[in-house]
Amino acid sequence: MVCSTNCQLKATLSLSLRDKFKQYRLNWPRLNTRPESRKMEDRARALFSFGIIADVQFADIDDGMNYLRTSRRFYRNSVALLQDAVRHWEETRVSCVIQLGDAIDGHNKSRDASERALDTVMAEFEKSSVDVHHVWGNHEFYNFSRETLMASSLNSAGKAGAGSDLIADDIYAYEFSPAPGFRFVLLDAYDVSVIGRDARSEKHQQAMKLLQKHNSNADLNQPPDYGLEQRFVKFNGGFSAEQLQWLDEVLTLADQRQERVTVFSHLPVHPDATDSICLAWNYEELLSVLRAHKSVMIFISGHDHDGGFCTDPSGVHHITLEGVIETPPDTSAFGTVYVYEDQMLLKGSGRTADRVLRYP
Repeated sequence: MVCSTNCQLKATLSLSLRDKFKQYRLNWPRLNTRPESRKMEDRARALFSFGIIADVQFADIDDGMNYLRTSRRFYRNSVALLQDAVRHWEETRVSCVIQLGDAIDGHNKSRDASERALDTVMAEFEKSSVDVHHVWGNHEFYNFSRETLMASSLNSAGKAGAGSDLIADDIYAYEFSPAPGFRFVLLDAYDVSVIGRDARSEKHQQAMKLLQKHNSNADLNQPPDYGLEQRFVKFNGGFSAEQLQWLDEVLTLADQRQERVTVFSHLPVHPDATDSICLAWNYEELLSVLRAHKSVMIFISGHDHDGGFCTDPSGVHHITLEGVIETPPDTSAFGTVYVYEDQMLLKGSGRTADRVLRYP
């Protein structure tokens, strides 16, 4: 996108302030949890474990930079980091893996390489016997239509077992129980969006009206200037009323069953766990649903490649996982979560920190 000198200056200043805040935000929880990191070694008594990874964004192209030219993107090497993660999960015998979206990069579309890139990524996951559940991000929709994704290997709802069908033909959200007493919920953060929705559809038109109300830029991928309004860009999206009602019903039943729930989404929903530009449009509505249910323990997302973490006043932990695409070849970015009766322990690899996640 083309940006004036003033706009570039604002973006640079805004970036500098955001970077300073992120450095504090990312390090503070680490310093508070590191004294308990010895508990990471006591994993034999875990009830079960699962793997998490975000923003692989593989493309068979040379390295590049992000839009603001502040971070390098390792397109071709991202699949090598995925290989390491899959090998680790196979060796540690996790119960399942949650892939948090953006499995391949949007650059594949213009090179007519979307299918090849997806085949490359899926081949790595298929080397393991572990079930992988896929969340959809914006780059999925840069490469494929929603209809194509529904019929693709990225539709993992069938792995959830009986009783866990999608909530609607055009909403990719489902839930399942990975172990007795626990429930996982995968959300569709682009349910209301201008990407992945036919321009004639009601949800596309609803999304466009929302964007134009909050973003006066000619290019709607360029964020508004200040604060939380920056989330109103085309590469984000939101949750429909239908999906929010479904989530409320799932969590109500989980409350009654005294289950512990972990929710997954490509887009973060807590302002303290991400940069404003990466937030879901109607994050406040989603947070309101989460806070209304005692069963919710953890919310895990991707999208913000720098990662983030906070604990909501309600006690729910919000984890934004670091993106593989901006992880140098000599390190890694993925996590293995060990689940116990009283807490979860995130054992991070590389850029991803260890965290002790006590239940609310």
